[in-house]
Amino acid sequence: MLEVDLKKFPAAPGVYLMKGPQGEVLYVGKAKHLRNRLRSYFSVAGDGRAHIRFLMNRVAAVDTLVTDTEKEALILENTLIKEHRPRYNINLRDDKTYVSLRIDLREEFPALQLVRRVKKDGARYFGPYSSGSAVRETLKLIYRIFPLRHQPLENCRRRERPCLYHQIGQCSAPCHDLIGPEAYRTLVHGAVALLSGRENEVLGVLRKRMSEAAERFDYELAARLRDQIRAIEQTVEQQKVADAGGGDQDVVGIHRQEGEVELAILFVREGKVIDRRSYSLEWRLDEDELLSSFLREFYSREVVIPDRLLLPLAIEDAATLESWLSERKGRRVRLLVPRRGGSRQLVELARRNAEEVYREKGSRREARRQLLQDVAQRLHLGRFPRRIECFDVSNVQGAHSVASMAVLKDGEPDKAAYRHYRIRTVAGADDYASLYEVLKRRLHKGLEEGELPDMILIDGGKGQLAVLTAVLDELSLTGRVDAVGIAKSRVCSKVRGKTVERSEERFFLPGRKNPVVLRQGAAALFMLERLRDEAHRFAITHHRKLRRKATLHSALEEIPGIGPERRKALLRHFGSLKQVRQATPEQLEAVPGLPKPLAQRLYASLHDQSDA
Repeated sequence: MLEVDLKKFPAAPGVYLMKGPQGEVLYVGKAKHLRNRLRSYFSVAGDGRAHIRFLMNRVAAVDTLVTDTEKEALILENTLIKEHRPRYNINLRDDKTYVSLRIDLREEFPALQLVRRVKKDGARYFGPYSSGSAVRETLKLIYRIFPLRHQPLENCRRRERPCLYHQIGQCSAPCHDLIGPEAYRTLVHGAVALLSGRENEVLGVLRKRMSEAAERFDYELAARLRDQIRAIEQTVEQQKVADAGGGDQDVVGIHRQEGEVELAILFVREGKVIDRRSYSLEWRLDEDELLSSFLREFYSREVVIPDRLLLPLAIEDAATLESWLSERKGRRVRLLVPRRGGSRQLVELARRNAEEVYREKGSRREARRQLLQDVAQRLHLGRFPRRIECFDVSNVQGAHSVASMAVLKDGEPDKAAYRHYRIRTVAGADDYASLYEVLKRRLHKGLEEGELPDMILIDGGKGQLAVLTAVLDELSLTGRVDAVGIAKSRVCSKVRGKTVERSEERFFLPGRKNPVVLRQGAAALFMLERLRDEAHRFAITHHRKLRRKATLHSALEEIPGIGPERRKALLRHFGSLKQVRQATPEQLEAVPGLPKPLAQRLYASLHDQSDA
């Protein structure tokens, strides 16, 4: 363990960075008294946290950054964690991003938007929702009751008639002046009330309109309003009523068992639980520091910050976190540890959710472990394949060659570890040379960082496998990393008749002449096929993106009057090539230094090519 003179560290608030032998940042922490905090790491008794014992054996240097206040230290810590992504800090792995609904009430005809980032832009946000399907169902209900516009007004006004949504009664068509601003604002208020949880207010208005329609003998309208009322009532019945003071609050529950931690967070909006998210954390932190680190990591993202956070236990830096969250939200946020009543029941509900998720994940974890053991046995691997990486190369006639790496960790996709590679040294369509370059770059970096896969799956047969084994030999990794090639099934016609048969997927292994064939329908086969397909999808998606960028860039170069300086000005103004293509003529004319005739010629040229 590193020996340090603790007297050299400042007795002030700040941030400390623990670094490895190569200068890599292993851990970032904050403290209101740096010297006392670091003393706990270097004392004879040690810090007491399991992962810190492993950390201290690798630490070669400690740097400190002093701040004026503990709040500044918290902000700086978050910035440094995002910059360095230290392996010993909490990393909340998400297999999905949150979705929120946005509406800007300052617009003449406001519309609902699905967004994944919550910004301080004056608009109103609802959510978050971790389920995209739940949001789509919510929008279906809203558009049936309150037919707000779906598309940008500029796009719709260029059409000769209203869109299909208007024809099926889910858009009021303000783009074609079929509804005025005042009547449209009434629809907006109803949609906002429904999303805010004020269903009784909406139901009251609809029931009044239904009675008035019935009195006018307009039974068709009355029937539609009746169906809308029933749809809202059924939706409300399906939601869990929290009944803990109402308002917006997030509730955190923790379950610890056998050194593992499962943390669940319930999103409560207007007294109703609208969603839940859970996280598995591997480290044995003290619970209060674990909870504090989680809150800092979670709310540093672009998510909706509620008015209150209900926590299962008190944390030392609660006042600092409150101040930081309040500043991010724009008004006061409170951190509460309820002891009784409905709020305490909510915290207990969150804890039970965490416990149930832990139990479910435990069952899945054991099933995945058995599956990976089956893969190791059938493919004759030398080690348990905890981390499997799959590579694929994509190009069209040698242009824009890219490669992708998809990763399975413990049998599940680790999308944060996926990588794209631009081919640097190979000209033309040489898949073998491209694969050689990418594998060497990946494994060389793995040797430097001490993170190698247990198994590499190559999309291809004996040729691609030979490239992989050559790289492993060159880097002295044979025996440390297992190599497998997966060849796509062959389509064969029978000699007699027209019947076509498809052969099984074949797995090629180094030093083995005949391929290994896994039983059709086997879980191991499905898992490896899915990984191969994911690597292919990831490569193709990136390749298409590069082609679109190159096509648009060449399109700009071919337009007379659009030289290098104006191309730079366009990119600075719009932020991306995609936004340039999506810009309206009026938006192009607003670019400084772009005359109106040239802006119109640019718009016509780009849209002629996109329509071709």
